[in-house]
Amino acid sequence: MTMSNLPQKKQSLMIHSTAQIHPTAIIEEGAVIEENVVIGPYCCIGHQAKLKANVHLISHVSISGDITIGERTKVYPFASLGHPPQDLKYKGEASKTLIGSDTTIREYVTIQPGTVGDKMLTKVGNHCLLMVGSHVAHDCIVGNHVIMANNATLAGHVEIEDYVIVGGLSAVRQFVRIGAHAIIGGMSGVEKDVIPYGMVKGERAYLNGLNLVGLKRHGFSTETIHQLMNVYQNLFEQHQDAPLSERIQMVKSNASNDLTLKSLLDFIQAESKVSLCLPK
Repeated sequence: MTMSNLPQKKQSLMIHSTAQIHPTAIIEEGAVIEENVVIGPYCCIGHQAKLKANVHLISHVSISGDITIGERTKVYPFASLGHPPQDLKYKGEASKTLIGSDTTIREYVTIQPGTVGDKMLTKVGNHCLLMVGSHVAHDCIVGNHVIMANNATLAGHVEIEDYVIVGGLSAVRQFVRIGAHAIIGGMSGVEKDVIPYGMVKGERAYLNGLNLVGLKRHGFSTETIHQLMNVYQNLFEQHQDAPLSERIQMVKSNASNDLTLKSLLDFIQAESKVSLCLPK
């Protein structure tokens, strides 16, 4: 692939001299291209785009709208980033798309901006992996170190915390929250909030224990894991005759000050537009 700096007559202060841009790429005036960005064949970059240092667009990437792509993020062919959301209520409002650093966006991924009905922002964090065909809809907030497997889809207004894995061919409905270190099994339809550290699966996803493999991989201590298991049992397996609010208070009164346990309980008690995903 032949790459070159822009010819002198097209150079702009908005495009760094070290950027490597294929002659077939189309970059609208006003786009900000920082140092060492590589833009491959047939990419189309809109006038509001901001590509931070060392971003690499392999080829055939289409970028539109007010979008920022963070340092060292790599985008594979036929990804569509920042184009108007698939929301009939969207009327062209000047919303944003923000993609973090060191993230990998594979083929045919779609990420769409926010709307006036919510945050006016869609955000994907740092060190994420979005596999082939995954979709991040309007007003989603995706944390850091998140993996979305092939053809995983997020409807609008979904919030995903750090270190979540969303299995292939799974779908998350609007306004669902997924807590940190949770894992969604492949081909699951997630209609309710998923607790941090939880594991859900099923055609209509249900809570199926804790993500013990993920907890161990990410260095959680044996003591913390045992405490989480005890809390899980008290909340979701025992005392089923008591309302969940009473079980939460019982757990809080007996729990240690461990920040991991606090994050779990805070998530459960936070205001939400949908209910919790529970065991069968």
